[in-house]
Amino acid sequence: MTNRRIVPAALLAHDDHDHDPNSELDRGLTYDVNTLLRRRGALGLLGGAALTALAGCATTATSGGGASATGSSSTSATASATGSATAAASSAASVSAVDSVVPDETAGPYPGDGSNGKNVLDDSGVVRSDITTSIGSSEKVAGVPMTINLTVTDSASGYAAMAGAAVYVWHCDATGNYSMYSQGATDQTWLRGVTETNANGTATFTSVFPGCYAGRWPHIHFEVYKSTSDATSSGQIVKTSQIALPQAICETVYQNTSTYPNSTRNLGQLSLKTDNVFGNDGGIHQLATVTGDASSGYVVNLTIGV
Repeated sequence: MTNRRIVPAALLAHDDHDHDPNSELDRGLTYDVNTLLRRRGALGLLGGAALTALAGCATTATSGGGASATGSSSTSATASATGSATAAASSAASVSAVDSVVPDETAGPYPGDGSNGKNVLDDSGVVRSDITTSIGSSEKVAGVPMTINLTVTDSASGYAAMAGAAVYVWHCDATGNYSMYSQGATDQTWLRGVTETNANGTATFTSVFPGCYAGRWPHIHFEVYKSTSDATSSGQIVKTSQIALPQAICETVYQNTSTYPNSTRNLGQLSLKTDNVFGNDGGIHQLATVTGDASSGYVVNLTIGV
């Protein structure tokens, strides 16, 4: 990991991770709101009635299909490569209809892309689909297995599949910590990786379901690049945004309190409409469709336009 990519302070002017009071990067709600007010003005054109209907449809489409997560913690505490691969094969992502560009969102204070000093993108081994371990390690992170299928389409080409692009994904672990930044994990690189999109424009990752930390709705960060070469050599970022996870699935996963000790409490204090990132529109363009169950794992699907 090296330091690279100096960017204007305005591009970092948002902190979406306020559960670590000792972090000098954690700047609080006021900082979040100021940035939120500067983005996604175009989405304000949506009428209140239409927004409510869309949000209702999204909730219906993404909240089903899961067994209760009340099983033993040994079943779901550690990601299963076999389970994730099976889930991915049975629920392969395909290009679905999109007609708008996904909103730009903050990368938060823990991107690990060199924009605030720490950089994993020039590490050998960062191009990988399985992000359940630190690079070069075989020790898996605890959590319910999760496969991420992010399909990227090109708005300039009529939202055709964007094959050969690269997606960098990162998110917190089951306890709300981020590798490279959180105390005790500064020398770790788990839950971070880059994958090239296939012919359908889909980048697939094997991971674990993230926890819910205080102040933020459960989410997954991502950056889109034109190629893996751009992603790993300080190339231009095409899109920075976040995936929102549906409430019903989160509630089921977080029943496993031994692996997700504080997530139920934290989630109960939040909603998509009050979240400081998704609250502007309830995450209607970023709310994933999720299938599976807490035992065999979940498949998270989202198609976006860039």
